[in-house]
Amino acid sequence: MTAPGGADTADRGCVPVGHRGDPYVHRENTLASVRSAVRAGAGAVEIDVRLTRDGVPVLLHDATLNRLWGHDRPLSGLTADQVRELTGGAVPTLRDALASADSARLLIDLPDAAAAPAAVDEVRASGAHRRVYYCGALAALHTVRRADPDAEIALTWTTLAPPRPELLTALRPRWLNYRFGLVSEELVTRNHADGLLVSAWTADTRRSMSRLLRAGVDAITTNRVGALCALLGRR
Repeated sequence: MTAPGGADTADRGCVPVGHRGDPYVHRENTLASVRSAVRAGAGAVEIDVRLTRDGVPVLLHDATLNRLWGHDRPLSGLTADQVRELTGGAVPTLRDALASADSARLLIDLPDAAAAPAAVDEVRASGAHRRVYYCGALAALHTVRRADPDAEIALTWTTLAPPRPELLTALRPRWLNYRFGLVSEELVTRNHADGLLVSAWTADTRRSMSRLLRAGVDAITTNRVGALCALLGRR
């Protein structure tokens, strides 16, 4: 089976994915967090992308600035300049994140389909197509597929029932991206037989990580990417 980047999964092993960067070390979805995850050994970094009022894709999971930045203001009601002012410039643009990830891949999570076209355009303009893949809301993934027929998609899936064939045909995902508690060796084997890579999110204990590794997953998304990389090194 060929993994993203052309490596065989038997040689590549499990890819450690930093969830919103390295959030136990630096605030999530900041450039410091992305860089910290890369330094810790992440093969990919998951980031959340939303749009400002003036259409700039920036890194933010929530719809407002309240939880992380103490401003109960919706991102969709703020310009990029206003976001920069309210956060001291700490909420990066997608362009900045693409430039900061070095050789690591970025998994762009799109909680809002409205951000998908701008995200795809920014990835294309940055020449980062080969090191980016997408997950998120189903509507967002359909938008990504329409905007870029060659985009790599990780279909987020939260049930043991397999995706409908019509959905797989429409999205052509490279990955099925499961909530970690659903993953078993049987599920991984079934998806590998169907030509799909399997990723799991968000596993933060060594026990969960070890179980997923034994099941044969191709990637694990975690808030503790350093711990996962240490575990992979010991294996």
